[in-house]
Amino acid sequence: MPEGPEMYRVASRIRKALGDAPLTEVWFAFDDLQAWSGRLQGQPLASVETLGKALLLKFPDGTTIYTHNQLYGRWMFSTPDRRPDTGRQLRLALSTSKKSALLYSASEIDVLAPGRLDEHPFIKRAGLDILSSGADWPQVAEWISHPGFARRSLGHLLLDQSFLAGVGNYLRSEILFRAGLAPACRIGGLGDQAVEHLADAACEMMRRSARTGGITNDPERAERLKAAGWKRRDYRHYVFGRDGQACFDCDGPVEKTVVAGRRLYWCSRCQAG
Repeated sequence: MPEGPEMYRVASRIRKALGDAPLTEVWFAFDDLQAWSGRLQGQPLASVETLGKALLLKFPDGTTIYTHNQLYGRWMFSTPDRRPDTGRQLRLALSTSKKSALLYSASEIDVLAPGRLDEHPFIKRAGLDILSSGADWPQVAEWISHPGFARRSLGHLLLDQSFLAGVGNYLRSEILFRAGLAPACRIGGLGDQAVEHLADAACEMMRRSARTGGITNDPERAERLKAAGWKRRDYRHYVFGRDGQACFDCDGPVEKTVVAGRRLYWCSRCQAG
């Protein structure tokens, strides 16, 4: 499933493709949404925003199209007269006279009337989105210090979208590694400095991933390993997907475990906190 940084980059591509030109096509595959097509066609997009792993496509009249890729959704881009050659099912099409943004295979699409945005279940429960909010680490530290998060282990909590929206499986492992914290640690058991390190690591990993297209490893190291002929999957992350290999920082073994039903990678030497 695409995580927050991937959707942040998709939002940028949609903005670039459609700009502020009026939409000549707004098409929905789902019957219950098709009545919105006529209302939205002819309007430009006012903004394309992310909230965690969801996209919010907002129109000047206050209407919002909400989409969530889940596991299989994928955005593609083309000209209006030439659709991508794919076996996927088209779910949403947005076109100007020059470009199309097309969402395939997604099952979670909704249209929210003006003034109804905050009533959507996903939006109501979403936590702080570091990328879309522009939050800095002190703001993130304040948010994650809320008493409601205190008793849960970080290995579970980081997958909860009401905690930090947009964090998924690879970011969970990478944030914990950069913070030097074991998956079993609880927010309530951390000192102020450890909370600050966690907040800083979350900001660093999400922004680096958005900037690099999913690479969370040290940028200079990643470039050096790429130049040496390493495959992307081997230099992309600090620990995620690297079980049994040497930790880049201490040479100890990267370990794999399962937390909240998902694989998690960590270095017990570096993450002793």
